[in-house]
Amino acid sequence: MSTDGVYYVPNKAIWPIIGVVGLTLLLAGVANLINDSLLGKPMVITGIIIFIATLGGWFGQQVIESEGGLYNSQVTISYRMGMFWFIFSEVMFFAAFFGALFYIRIYSLPWLAGEGDGPGVSTFEHIWLDLAPHFEGLWPTNGPGERGGEFEQMGAWGLPALNTLILLSSGGTVTWAHWGLIENNRDQLIKGLAGTVALGFLFVFFQALEYHEAYTVMGLTLGSGVYGSTFFMLTGFHGLHVTIGAIILAVILFRSIRGHFSPDNHFAFEAAAWYWHFVDVVWLLLFIFVYWL
Repeated sequence: MSTDGVYYVPNKAIWPIIGVVGLTLLLAGVANLINDSLLGKPMVITGIIIFIATLGGWFGQQVIESEGGLYNSQVTISYRMGMFWFIFSEVMFFAAFFGALFYIRIYSLPWLAGEGDGPGVSTFEHIWLDLAPHFEGLWPTNGPGERGGEFEQMGAWGLPALNTLILLSSGGTVTWAHWGLIENNRDQLIKGLAGTVALGFLFVFFQALEYHEAYTVMGLTLGSGVYGSTFFMLTGFHGLHVTIGAIILAVILFRSIRGHFSPDNHFAFEAAAWYWHFVDVVWLLLFIFVYWL
């Protein structure tokens, strides 16, 4: 059992080594796939299986230790700090993509169109105007000479607006579930989590419909100039995060049904909720700066 005066030292774990093996196989497999090697596909599949097994085994061990009362307040602080820095790294990840979008729209396009005092004017003006004399610094752009092909801009008031409502609602349901956990109301906890998981996967479903329409109807693809690449990189990575978050919350739901968590011991739930609220905030920024403006 845990004591507040002694830091819990876990047993020797083999999962980190197994996880490294899985990720190494995955990375090597991708490299082989790019080079058309027959080893690529089996290596990727094997790496994914090993990595998923690592996640299940490692987190399963943590669940056993936590439910067994082995963790004290110091361990809880360590987990909180770890989750804080993980979310901070995710903030920086998306900040890089948003920064690229803002740089392109606010600085690069006007410079390339011959406006302002940037390097597009002072250094490359004559060369650029000779190469693309009719280029206009308008957003969205398919590039000089319309190299990105013809496409239609994704509007904000269709599926994106619906997905915004869905994701904001899911933030409310996960908060409602948290209130139920704090009040030791397990029925409210389970219903709130179930609603959040359902809304999360519904969001992913509608985003898949949006992507299908973009590729088949609107001509909007990753190759549609810088607009297409930034659109799919930002929304695609966010969709991946929503999928991961929904899976995490589904695991938390399963654990809640099993009777895990108490008003005083539920950091795993809190970590999942923090992650989900982060995903909500990123989507609001995406809706404003990618879809709306």
